Amino acid sequence: MKTDFKFSNLLGTVYRKGNLVYTEDGTCLLSPVGNRVTVFDLVNNKSHTLPFAHRTNIARIALHPKGQLLLTVDEQGHAILSHFQRRIVLYHFSLKGSVSSLVFSPGGTHFAVALGRKIEVWKTPSTPGATESADGDDAGGLEFAPFVKYRQYVGHHDTVQNIEWSSDSRFFLSASKDLTARIWSLDPEQGFTPTVLAGHRSAVYAAWFSHDQETIYTISKDGALFRWQYLPSPDADPESISEEDERWRISDRHYFFQEQAHITTAAFHPPSNLLVTGFSNGLFMLHELPDFNEVHKLSISTSNIDTVSINRTGEWLAFGSSALGQLLVWEWQSESYILKQQGHFDSLNALTYSPSGDRIITCADDGKVKVWDTASGFCIVTFTEHTSGVTACEFAKRGNVLFTASLDGSVRAFDLIRYRCFRTFTAPKRLSFSSLAVDPSGEVVAAGSLDDFDVHIWSVQTGQLLDQLSGHEGPVSSLAFAPNGGSLISGSWDRTVRIWSVFARTQTSEPLQLQADVLCVSISPDSKQIAVSTLDGQLTFWSVSEGSQQAGLDGRRDVSGGRKISDRRTAANVAGTKAFNTVTYSADGSVVLAGGNSKYICLYSVETGVLLHKYTVSVNLSLEGTQEYLNSRLLTEAGPQGLLDEQGEASDLEDRMDKSLPGSKRGDAAQRKTAPQVRVPGVGFSPTGRAFCAASTEGLLVYSLDAGVQFDPFDLDIDVTPESTLKTLAKREWLKALIMSFRLNNAKLLTRVYRSIPPTDIALVARDLPHVYLERMLRHVAREADQSPHLELNLLWLESLLRQHGRVLKERQGEFAEVTRMVQRAVGRIQGEIFRVADENERVIDYLLSQPRKAQAPLKALPDSAVEEVDARLGARDGAEDERMDDDGEDQEWIGLD
Repeated sequence: MKTDFKFSNLLGTVYRKGNLVYTEDGTCLLSPVGNRVTVFDLVNNKSHTLPFAHRTNIARIALHPKGQLLLTVDEQGHAILSHFQRRIVLYHFSLKGSVSSLVFSPGGTHFAVALGRKIEVWKTPSTPGATESADGDDAGGLEFAPFVKYRQYVGHHDTVQNIEWSSDSRFFLSASKDLTARIWSLDPEQGFTPTVLAGHRSAVYAAWFSHDQETIYTISKDGALFRWQYLPSPDADPESISEEDERWRISDRHYFFQEQAHITTAAFHPPSNLLVTGFSNGLFMLHELPDFNEVHKLSISTSNIDTVSINRTGEWLAFGSSALGQLLVWEWQSESYILKQQGHFDSLNALTYSPSGDRIITCADDGKVKVWDTASGFCIVTFTEHTSGVTACEFAKRGNVLFTASLDGSVRAFDLIRYRCFRTFTAPKRLSFSSLAVDPSGEVVAAGSLDDFDVHIWSVQTGQLLDQLSGHEGPVSSLAFAPNGGSLISGSWDRTVRIWSVFARTQTSEPLQLQADVLCVSISPDSKQIAVSTLDGQLTFWSVSEGSQQAGLDGRRDVSGGRKISDRRTAANVAGTKAFNTVTYSADGSVVLAGGNSKYICLYSVETGVLLHKYTVSVNLSLEGTQEYLNSRLLTEAGPQGLLDEQGEASDLEDRMDKSLPGSKRGDAAQRKTAPQVRVPGVGFSPTGRAFCAASTEGLLVYSLDAGVQFDPFDLDIDVTPESTLKTLAKREWLKALIMSFRLNNAKLLTRVYRSIPPTDIALVARDLPHVYLERMLRHVAREADQSPHLELNLLWLESLLRQHGRVLKERQGEFAEVTRMVQRAVGRIQGEIFRVADENERVIDYLLSQPRKAQAPLKALPDSAVEEVDARLGARDGAEDERMDDDGEDQEWIGLD
């Protein structure tokens, strides 16, 4: 089994803090999620997370007007310049300060950044390979000093909150907390001096130019909007006005009159004169300037709106709220949502894959159960029936039924076809359930609690409590049903694992004694082995049939890593307190994946016990436990600087107010004062084995083998090139061209060859395909069946491959188990879509068949000339149809990709 999993996506978090940015065409929205950036494709309904990560949470992002360069800056001022389309990092640079505003000039030659009270303008680094010299050579390569400071502007007396460029990139506006806005010129202009716009009574949040550059709008925190124009003094004589008398003056004042709320964000769209403002009470308003006509007023949240962005056409408004992790895209003209997503605003507890592998279910302490689509990355449904934290979730192996256990004392069953809760299971007394297991048949569900020592078993059909299994002398921490349905495995804090024969006449249990409290149990797909994680950091493997230990390994050193601010010991010496809280087997049972209260996820080989890979969950220093060594410069006389409460020193009243509960460490990561601790409460392999996901503090991390195209020179020689492959394809040597494309491992070339083979020759090519390429061919066909619209072509390939090589697949089940699951998933999806279309059209067909037939006039009633014309047309159409069928059978070819 391949183990080179790469990070592919981040789900479960859609917005944390910072600003939102649209692409130039307005089809994609960039949102900062912690120390990463997620791109939401609003047209194709997909999302992906860029592969690079900052060392702390991202504060500001900016996209070049041409859409190639993406500049992201974190809370410490560290900047990363990346190529947006290629998703690669170009340069790292430190701005040496906290950044409050970042924006590219409309011409793209400069970008302005606000660092406290001063403003710096930098030259935009050139894009690698984007420019060409006069002789045609590529002159864009990597630069020695890509970041060059162009000019620095000083004059504000407090933090600059916003920067806005003019459309010609010659001037820019700055708004500051010192109650003023200022006009600056990029280069010295004749007759121009930097101008101060003063008159507000509160901090100026933003300032904008109008579309014709003749008017300036400024908005302050207290809800005052001023309109500035270049006018002479009102007292001056209109006939003798000189240039010295003209200056920027307030021509109009408007107020929002929100008594209990203040402005937290605002955006202006000059071409349409649309002003969008967001307030601290979750209200946002739309006004048309300069008349200040109110267009809309809508409340979208109970907490403040942190940022708002308008796309280039002015139709879509994007709102972000960090308190609840909400991201909304609203079309104000039709008053409809384009995108409405919200992640878990509390820590994740568990996750599970659906049997088909296209859904991931997560549950968290906020009492919500969310279903995520792996292809699009969006949350498709949220269940809110639980009234307390949800601790466990499990899928039934058959059917679309999801089971969840919660601290509110209930176990619920959800139907994922109708999206409703259809069964609730409760115990005779109030218990907080913490573990869950479902019988493979889906007829029995078991749950364990930390408040009781019994295992409760219910019938899914009736909802009645069938039995309470007694035997443990401590709280039940983990449960698992064997995939063959023969036994139930339970782990407890009494240092035992018990194997229960639930369906036997006499319910016997066989205890397995361990050396420490059991944290997690997992059973292999063949139901022959159990993996047990204990509190002392040991990972042991037991035989189910013999009840004896087969192997064991010490994972304390592997899982340990990262040091919290309050730790007195270094990360290397804190290994004694680390253990695996979650363990899971892969689809073929050859490896196990383990995670715990650490920044590492460990992948072990079951047969040898060797650590195959360590995956780092996060390098975000905004979380506890991600750094190996503490910075001695952050140690003060009163203790570590991160533990000091600096809230009372804030300048604004709402920032000084502490609304959190005393001693609470739960809640949103962007709101709590103490940094959240990095941990991995749940991991899970996809049924196909091509990916695994991990529930972490930052969200739902997805690692995949298909993250990028990899070059695998298998059986490659000098004659195998894309050009020679296309020549071979043109000679109609289908099998040779297919093998050459496999050797090159080029996805586009392989797809072109695959679709070019005529349907009549598919059976012959499949028969002669070497067994060494069988697994890769099945995987490619299964992927094509999921993505391409060529339904019949894919089914013909699958039928031919399974018919010709069925014996090989059966004899080597272990080797082809993963790809067989992919084929089953593809066929199941096609079957479901065909059944859905048939069901939708069934009533239409019944309606059409039930209509009374009208009496048709006999053909003889027509004139003889008309009858002859009809016969001639029918004969011509039949002849053309026969000729077309002959062409398809003899000369017609499948046209491949361009």
